[in-house]
Amino acid sequence: MHSFLLFSPEVAAARAAGKPIVALESTIISHGMPYPQNVQTAREVEDVIRAAGAVPATIAIIAGKICIGLSEEQLETLGASPDAIKVSRRDLPFVLSQGLLGATTVAATMICAQLAGIEVFVTGGIGGVHRGAETSFDISADLQELAQTGVAVVCAGVKSILDIGLTLEYLETHGVPVLSVGQPGFPAFFTRESGFKADFQLDAPEAQAAFIRTKWQLGLAGGVVVANPVPQESAMPADEIDAIITQALGEAKQQNVTGKKVTPFLLARIKELTEGRSLVTNIALVKHNALVGARLAIALNHKAP
Repeated sequence: MHSFLLFSPEVAAARAAGKPIVALESTIISHGMPYPQNVQTAREVEDVIRAAGAVPATIAIIAGKICIGLSEEQLETLGASPDAIKVSRRDLPFVLSQGLLGATTVAATMICAQLAGIEVFVTGGIGGVHRGAETSFDISADLQELAQTGVAVVCAGVKSILDIGLTLEYLETHGVPVLSVGQPGFPAFFTRESGFKADFQLDAPEAQAAFIRTKWQLGLAGGVVVANPVPQESAMPADEIDAIITQALGEAKQQNVTGKKVTPFLLARIKELTEGRSLVTNIALVKHNALVGARLAIALNHKAP
């Protein structure tokens, strides 16, 4: 067992019993939602996974350890702390070696999940190619991680604050398959459709598991994107959210917001401009992803090599 890993009692028991486990990131708690809604949502998402028959494992960096599964107290500390560092691949050695509090992004959570032997990871949306990346070179480390780390990532696509077309092109170039659930179209986080298609539509968890297991048995490195659209009743009107995102992007540019600060700034501003409705959508889609992720983990568990 990796010396940096620390399993919660619930996750340790699940591992011993061979139960399906679903990884969850922690930046959605520390940087994606306001306190205390972030902690409440984290608990509710974990409960969705438990109710579906799998075991949740929220991942964070605490006191020099990669914690696989968090206690109530750890969740509260992470959600209430303004000092939690947003941890991607490059940051893991620093935060671990210095004993700091870190919340894992999609990329870092994938790394930690693979170290822990967890095959399914649920998030809200993955990072991608930012608008204007042809001059800024601002491309999320999530995409490169998907190209090399063997974890299936269930998400609601990517936010339309990004260049969705270039994001899908990048994934194609690096051989990352994009599956869609319930529709052929690739979702855009707040909305069900982005105007782009996924590579393959596989609705049943058993079919998704067969695809994923086949990919890995062929020795094809890297992950799989399982794009699960936000439930129709919780989706936002595309015209409205696009106009708001355009306004928020303009404000970010005016205020010289760059790097890791861009996404939290945009999400906070979008929440303000939608009077909180974007947060309601965010919570609904994460819970829906948790259900799909739990079902996939169970199906993969049945198809274990």
